[in-house]
Amino acid sequence: MTGTPRSPRKEVTLAQLLPNMLTVAAICAGITAIRMGVQGDYVRAVQLLLIAAVLDGLDGRLARLLRSTSAMGAELDSLADFLNFGVAAPLVIYYWGLQDARHAGWIAVLFFAVCCVMRLARFNVSSREEGAKGGSGAYFEGLPSPAGALLAMLPMFVTFALPGMTKPPAALIGLYMAAMGLLMILPVPVWSFKKTRISRENVKFFLLGFACVAAALVIFTWGALIVLCLAYIAMMIWAALVWHPQNR
Repeated sequence: MTGTPRSPRKEVTLAQLLPNMLTVAAICAGITAIRMGVQGDYVRAVQLLLIAAVLDGLDGRLARLLRSTSAMGAELDSLADFLNFGVAAPLVIYYWGLQDARHAGWIAVLFFAVCCVMRLARFNVSSREEGAKGGSGAYFEGLPSPAGALLAMLPMFVTFALPGMTKPPAALIGLYMAAMGLLMILPVPVWSFKKTRISRENVKFFLLGFACVAAALVIFTWGALIVLCLAYIAMMIWAALVWHPQNR
């Protein structure tokens, strides 16, 4: 007696699961950063958020390289971004410098988190629309959530780099974090590094510059992060005032 043929089992290799494994690792880093913030270990909390940002930059590119992109992986990546950069980062900032502001400080955290989730929702919708049209833009509308979280932590980087420096007033920290959240939802043009092309003649100079930046991040972590944040802000201003108007 013959039965109905069984459908072949769908199996994936461990290599194909690697992007999702990186995303899960980033989630674990973000949740642990919250714990470190509660315990007052702010340096380690920020380091975990930096690790989460690096993993966030690797998982999508690795998925495309291994041709293992999936709808589940995309949703998991978006949820991880909100957890790490919309929840963990503002909570660590709150524990570090906003508890004196009490209710006003918590409002700043909520404002940043809501801006982050709105930014991610808009990005997901625009990505689907661009995928259906077969194209993509050369810039983002609004500050990406990882960049927004890193820029929001800039006051922490400054105090870590200058141990004798006192923390800014809680009200100033809250206003600054809220401003970074606002930049995520405003239609501010932000240059997309994903679309940047480098000529073969300049590849060697790019790799040399990347090596110098990586070495600076390892040796002078907080000072290098301050410089990178300021450079990113300068690039945003340049993109809004010069580059974007010329390429509309």
